[in-house]
Amino acid sequence: MIHFDCHAHVYDQIVAQGAVRYLPTRPAPLADWRALQDSHGLSGGVIVQVSFLGTDNSQMLAALQNLPTGRFAGVAVIDIDTPDAEIARLCAAGVRAIRWNLVAGATIPDLTSSAVQSLMRTLARHDMHLELQLESKRLAPLLPQLADLPLPVVIDHLGLPETTAAQEPWLNALDALPERENFYVKISAPYRGSAQGLDHIDRLLGLLAADRFVWGSDWPHTRHESHATYAGLLDDLKNRIDDRAAVRRLYQLRLDHA
Repeated sequence: MIHFDCHAHVYDQIVAQGAVRYLPTRPAPLADWRALQDSHGLSGGVIVQVSFLGTDNSQMLAALQNLPTGRFAGVAVIDIDTPDAEIARLCAAGVRAIRWNLVAGATIPDLTSSAVQSLMRTLARHDMHLELQLESKRLAPLLPQLADLPLPVVIDHLGLPETTAAQEPWLNALDALPERENFYVKISAPYRGSAQGLDHIDRLLGLLAADRFVWGSDWPHTRHESHATYAGLLDDLKNRIDDRAAVRRLYQLRLDHA
């Protein structure tokens, strides 16, 4: 059963930080997201830094201050050279991961560089993880290096599938790995890939343990507001996945009665 919405964006002010691919026309208030959670019987969730705000995490952090500790967490965007003290501050505020949104030809950081390796060690010390959005074809060759990182790696939006599940580049690369313990997957936003996601979910459930999956609404569905719905794949997962172990490990979240 799904208990948490592990991928949503919350913001009251729409101010682009630098050059952006897309800028929404309306805010995404915290109260609206909470109402949607309540209407779907969810217990909490994760606010992910929206791309147009860049590394200005202030709105996400402000939202976390108004939410119950233990039922909500955040995912921040930071520079690779962010000092340990700042990462510690984010962690204390409820941030449990950083996100790399590398779609549309964005530069992929060199995972072997001393700067990236230092950042990964710092995140691991704070029991944080890396969340990665990257197209399947570009993600596939990175998997061996990601598998060697000293912290969990969460693949956003089903790895943005591009073709059939049997031919999907990143799933084939995952299948070829001798060790997959680092990986978790967000089952969310099937509309962001160019292929349907249900067969991909079936294959993923054969490749990773059942406690390696979380669900996300991707609310407010930026760039897809006209046709996406909050529930997304929720009904398809209710009897197939229990997210409690994954959200406890990744985000330190718990149910009220747990």
